[in-house]
Amino acid sequence: MITRRDVLLLALGAASGAGAHAGQAPLHIVTAHLPPLVMAPGDKQPGALRELVDALCKRLGVVPDIEFMPWRRALYVAATTPNSAIFPVTRLPERERRYHWLAPLYEENYIFMAHKGSDFDVHRPQGMTDKRIALLRGAAQSAILRELGFRRLVEASSIDEVHRFLLAGMADAVFGERAIIHRSLEMRGVEKDFHLGESVRTTTAWLAGSRDIGEQEAARWRAAMAELVADGTHKRIFRQYGLA
Repeated sequence: MITRRDVLLLALGAASGAGAHAGQAPLHIVTAHLPPLVMAPGDKQPGALRELVDALCKRLGVVPDIEFMPWRRALYVAATTPNSAIFPVTRLPERERRYHWLAPLYEENYIFMAHKGSDFDVHRPQGMTDKRIALLRGAAQSAILRELGFRRLVEASSIDEVHRFLLAGMADAVFGERAIIHRSLEMRGVEKDFHLGESVRTTTAWLAGSRDIGEQEAARWRAAMAELVADGTHKRIFRQYGLA
C-alpha cells in the first residue's frame, strides 16, 4: 500500500506536472517474476503491480514494452539504458542517483521465514546473525540484512531458487517481502511447514526510470499515480490480490 506521505507527494507532483504534454515515447520496462506483485507471462493474472503499471501507462497514453529478466540484470539495464524503467524497485540511499524515481507503487514488508524444526528463530532474528540467509540476488534485502548484522548471505537468481536453497540445506532461513513469501508457500501448498516472522523493515517499492528521463516527464507519472489513488483504481487492483 502507498502511505499517506506518498499520496501527499503524489499530489504535489500532480500539481507540478499539470502543464506537461503527452506524446512521450514508450518506455522499455524491465521486471522479474515476483508473485503476487508481478507474474510471468502465461500466468492467469499479471500481478498487482503489473496491473498498476499498466494502468499508469494507459493513463499517460503509453504502450509499455515490458521484458522479464533476472533481477540483477534488470537493475543494470534500467540504470544504463536510455528511455527505460524498472519495477518494483526499493528506493535506497545507494540507489538514489542511479534512477529517476517516477512513482511509488507498494509498501513492502520484509520478514524472515524458516522451516519448522530449524533452529532459526524467526521471532528473534537479532540473535541469529551467524546463520545463512537466502535472498534474491541484487535485491534490496542484501543492504537491509547487512545493516541488521547478517553477513552469510546466499543469493539466488529467482524466488523459486531461494526456496530450493532453503529446502536443500544451503540456507538456514529466507529473508524476503511478506506477500511474495506468502504466495510462494501458497502456490506450493506448504504453508504449514514453515514459520514466518513479523515485519522487521518496511520500505516503498517504486517504478524507477533511467536518468535521461526529465523531471517534467517524471511529474507526469506522479500526476497519473495521484489520479489512480484518488479515483480508487489503486485500491481496487490491490483488493483483487488480497493486498488492500
